[in-house]
Amino acid sequence: MTSVTTRYPSRERRTRLRDTLEGYAFISPWLVGFFAFTFFPILASLYFAFTDYDLLSPPVFTGLSNFRALLRDDLFWKSLGVTFQYAFVSVPLRLAFALAVAMLLNMNLRFVGFYRAVYYIPSLIGGSVAVAVLWRRIFMKDGIVNMILGSLGIHSEVSWIGNPRTALLTLILLAAWQFGSSMLIFLAGLKQIPRSYYEAAHIDGANPFQRFIHITIPQLTPLIFFNLVMQLINGFTIFTQAYIVGGPSGDPMNSTLVYALQLYKKAFEFYQMGYASAMAWVLLLIIAVFTALIFKSSYLWVHYEAKEG
Repeated sequence: MTSVTTRYPSRERRTRLRDTLEGYAFISPWLVGFFAFTFFPILASLYFAFTDYDLLSPPVFTGLSNFRALLRDDLFWKSLGVTFQYAFVSVPLRLAFALAVAMLLNMNLRFVGFYRAVYYIPSLIGGSVAVAVLWRRIFMKDGIVNMILGSLGIHSEVSWIGNPRTALLTLILLAAWQFGSSMLIFLAGLKQIPRSYYEAAHIDGANPFQRFIHITIPQLTPLIFFNLVMQLINGFTIFTQAYIVGGPSGDPMNSTLVYALQLYKKAFEFYQMGYASAMAWVLLLIIAVFTALIFKSSYLWVHYEAKEG
């Protein structure tokens, strides 16, 4: 009897060990990719941030010199300011467009499936080089924007891309146009709101604006929170669109010189890998601070029904 009771746990342990090994075997391709292309490069960039490294000669440890140089670099502060302007204007615009279109698509319309696909397409192709090139053509002096203004009797000779006052605006509009992923998330949230809430509010005399403020927005706050965090991270790390639309130098007059573009120039044009690594870690800290602030403030404005139930 004693031998039977000791044999079963041993068999269970062998089964559990075999399942564990099989699990690690299945995820081993992901683990190899994660350590080779994410974890070790992150550690390497942290080391390079404290060195003078030009890719051609071995890195030389220099302590905090790269970070002190950042504080004296006018282009670093310029790129930081441009990125802040871009993120803090484009993210609210994108979320507002996404919510507005999601509310329209939540109505009982004909061909609503077609419209959902149409509004999601910009998010699929918006990050491509082709769309960025097309966007640049649209806002040039002889582009379609000035042609439309001309047909309305407004003759404009402005190159929206070439004007320092409007160049960043074209990038913001390009970001706002790509609201498809946020729209789908909002649309899924709208469909989860019970109709009885709106019916009860309607009986109590609430108008559509009051129902939007007191029912729709509170019910969607978890999704607003999620979209805000994700889109803010995307806003701080914009690169491809700025590189194509504004050019590799952030023209005109550095008005489109976003942070990632300046980092790229330091790393792959001037081969200052140590300096670029320091910039990368500063950007990581900035994103972490803003993400932490959003998480910290979420208890003030994010509504979870489960907590109150």
